[in-house]
Amino acid sequence: MTGKELIRIVDLNAEVNGVHVLKGLDLTINTGEIHAIMGPNGSGKSTLAKVVAGHPGYYITKGNIFFKGQDITHLDPETRAHIGIFLAFQYPIEIPGVSNTDFLRLAYNSKRKSNNLAELDPLAFFEILSDKLDIIEMDAKFLSRNVNEGFSGGEKKKNEILQMSILHPCLSILDETDSGLDIDALRVIANGINRLFNKEQSILLITHYQRLLDYIEPTFVHIMHEGTIKRTGDANLAKELEKNGYDLLNIKTTI
Repeated sequence: MTGKELIRIVDLNAEVNGVHVLKGLDLTINTGEIHAIMGPNGSGKSTLAKVVAGHPGYYITKGNIFFKGQDITHLDPETRAHIGIFLAFQYPIEIPGVSNTDFLRLAYNSKRKSNNLAELDPLAFFEILSDKLDIIEMDAKFLSRNVNEGFSGGEKKKNEILQMSILHPCLSILDETDSGLDIDALRVIANGINRLFNKEQSILLITHYQRLLDYIEPTFVHIMHEGTIKRTGDANLAKELEKNGYDLLNIKTTI
């Protein structure tokens, strides 16, 4: 059973580099819900993720985003992160010279400070961090390494989920978290996401493939095309899409 409205996107239009990508998109997500967004390349899935997270390279030309009843359409990304929005990138970047532990503690304490809570010292923070490592089956040796530097694709994705677990967001946007993962890594990461998820949170999953949804069951599945949501259904819609492709929308796709 789902809860109250968490985020409501109304008539969202956005462009990047002068290209109109999102075209009147509407979407509402309640607490306790997992929404999956699928669609062909170029349909606007990743643009939606970045616009909701407040990426400065994406410009909203029309429409509004409401989060917990607050209009966040023009809030900066840092403020959005502090109030509970998290974006796991499709291609996580490397940060040379910054250890994972320092990065995570800085992000964690920055959020605590914004909510008028006391910052944690390194020892207290490490206790919290250790518990999270077990959930996503991540070796503690990665904490002393620089952020994502020399990590495999699967290790980078685990690191994104570790960040999510530490920041404990209300809304987690996972942009193709399954891309580049073998079946074992996918299972571990999906199991970690399921263990971290609770009824007070929501997840927006962006994926091309049904296989992720075999592990993380969505409340709703949406199919995007040409910057808007063309069709919505339950988990069976993803299975139908896997079987019939985008012919079910009577559209032609390119690779």
